[in-house]
Amino acid sequence: MLRAMPNYLHHLNNRLYSLFFACILGFSLLSCTKKDPDDPIIVPDETEFPTYIKACDLSFLPEMRSDGVGFKNFDQQAEDPLTTLTKVGMNMVRLRVWNNPEGKSSPKDVAIFSKEIEEKKIVIWLTLHYSDTWADPGAQSKPAAWTNLDFETLKDSVYHFTYAVAAAMKPGILQIGNEINAGLLWPEGHRSNIFQMRALLSEGIRACREASPKTKIMLHYAGHQNALSFFEPFVNLDFDLIGLSYYPIWHGKSLDELGTSIQNLKNTYNKEVIIAETSYPFSFGWADWTNNVLGNSGQIISSFPASPQGQSDFLQALDAKIGEAGGKGWAYWGAEWVASKGDQASNGSSWENQALWDFDFNALPAVNAFVRPVGK
Repeated sequence: MLRAMPNYLHHLNNRLYSLFFACILGFSLLSCTKKDPDDPIIVPDETEFPTYIKACDLSFLPEMRSDGVGFKNFDQQAEDPLTTLTKVGMNMVRLRVWNNPEGKSSPKDVAIFSKEIEEKKIVIWLTLHYSDTWADPGAQSKPAAWTNLDFETLKDSVYHFTYAVAAAMKPGILQIGNEINAGLLWPEGHRSNIFQMRALLSEGIRACREASPKTKIMLHYAGHQNALSFFEPFVNLDFDLIGLSYYPIWHGKSLDELGTSIQNLKNTYNKEVIIAETSYPFSFGWADWTNNVLGNSGQIISSFPASPQGQSDFLQALDAKIGEAGGKGWAYWGAEWVASKGDQASNGSSWENQALWDFDFNALPAVNAFVRPVGK
């Protein structure tokens, strides 16, 4: 059962929390209404959890739709990315959740989008950033509503936020934080205070276990070279999955070394290992005036050039290496983050040349990496 709501929630940012719990619990009630025996199952259960994950983070898709992007399939026919990817074999969608963002990715937005995804029999994977904006190794800002909380109240906030989201959406995977190399919810949860970092993670884990017992819980580290030592202090926490980001520009250009890291993590900690984020360029060109993250051959693996075929070959090789190492699968990040705001936009996509749709919004060959062998 959900613990009694602490008093601070009734006077700290009362309007925000009232709206949040109303929408998230309302969604939960909608998902529990009586159904016809022939209705599709909306919430995935353990029998539907993929034996091997081929996922895509589609957090930008609602924004791309709002911007009117005309995505096309391989036949250059208009088709939404969710449909295209589902047809080829994608079996999980990863979505970020921000606490109270200015734009999309709020719990309410994600709940609505999740329903559409689940109707396609695709498992949901949620990433809780515990922030109103991006959380990654260089930034772990607390939500504005939590700024001045004492540590005990901060732990309660993590518990109740996590419980509400997990109870409402019942995801297949829930990440407690995103790329938490240096901790989360700074400064209290910085890795320099490992005891407080563990305490915050523990509250998120406990909330998920109580709200959605079938959900698999992930802790996520960016990179792989130092992952073995990163996870050592958390060996006794109750989580199921180790998530790693792997981008050659930041995390090394050897797939063999990545494979060795996956094997070592799995054998040392007895956890399934997933590449939670990866991507690769199909070009060093650009389609808007927003600076791209990748732009030269020194940032990628030389045997996989920045071309449509090179992007596809990289993803196929990565998939094979993960399988060979005993990994659980992977998720492609930014597949749909195309130049949606016009060719002169300086606030468009910095990832357009790593998307899985080209500058004319046609599906690229790398989409076929989502095809799954029978039984997978």
